[in-house]
Amino acid sequence: MPRARKRAAGQRPSPRARGARIGISGWRYEPWRGDFYPPGLPQHQELAFAAERFDSIELNGSFYSLQRPESYQRWYASVPPGFLFAIKGSRYITHMLRLRGVESALANLLASGVFALREKIGPFLWQLPPTMAFDANRLTSFFELLPRTAEEAAERARLHDARVDGRTILDVDPRSRFRHALEVRHESFVTPAFVELLRKHEIALVVADTAGKWPLLEDLTADFVYVRLHGDAKLYESGYTSAALDAWAEKIDAWLDGREPRNARTIGATPAAPRPQRDVFVYFDNDIKVRAPYDAMSLSGKLAKRRLPARRVAAVSAREAAASRRRG
Repeated sequence: MPRARKRAAGQRPSPRARGARIGISGWRYEPWRGDFYPPGLPQHQELAFAAERFDSIELNGSFYSLQRPESYQRWYASVPPGFLFAIKGSRYITHMLRLRGVESALANLLASGVFALREKIGPFLWQLPPTMAFDANRLTSFFELLPRTAEEAAERARLHDARVDGRTILDVDPRSRFRHALEVRHESFVTPAFVELLRKHEIALVVADTAGKWPLLEDLTADFVYVRLHGDAKLYESGYTSAALDAWAEKIDAWLDGREPRNARTIGATPAAPRPQRDVFVYFDNDIKVRAPYDAMSLSGKLAKRRLPARRVAAVSAREAAASRRRG
């Protein structure tokens, strides 16, 4: 068996800690083929292959352009029950309109087929450009547009314009949840006023590791935590060492219990209100060197060992390995 095929075939699903979803940002990358993906795997099966190993993935296509309903329907059918898609908000909204006058653009995004993901809708990620500075009024106006319930999402989607006429899905599964996270890349956001604003609107502050290029903030501002790991040494490229993944596992362990980690990098004037627990979503975006999927599986295993009894970890690993052998 070729080396690349051995590497891909040898990677089995890791035990998972309840409340934590650890996955990858996107799944269609040419360098992954023959490495993470076995040689000869049809491209249309790549999502299903990845979804056997992760219980959540970021949808990146929605950032670059409006997708079609049939695409969302296909993605929904390709992943198992319990899977969640994080949905990256349109760059037309964040980078071009820069959050101003976005009513129609937001309605178009929601109407374009997102609702076909039904109960598999995860958090919406809104990534701001590095040139956008902190503006409390602009953010407030945007936050007030974001739907938080199925009813609000349907109402907002019905305001779509002619760009998506004839290619919409407007019915929302009542099981769908609408939560939002904001990723910032300008130093002016390093102010307690920003944290206070996020908490007021229950928007999660994205914990973004960007190899020191942009702010890395760990304030807790919502009932969930959203983490993006872009690489700690070289942006989008470097893999994480075992020690670095251990450190992230320790942080996630604390967040799952509703508390701040030791030595958390916070800027808020006050600590977050205590909660019994928080959901945690983690996505690896260090994809250039095919590190993301392997780092994600490694972190998932490390976290499970911290939170699950040793016997259960071993039993889950054995069952999943046996199931993989039967499939292959």
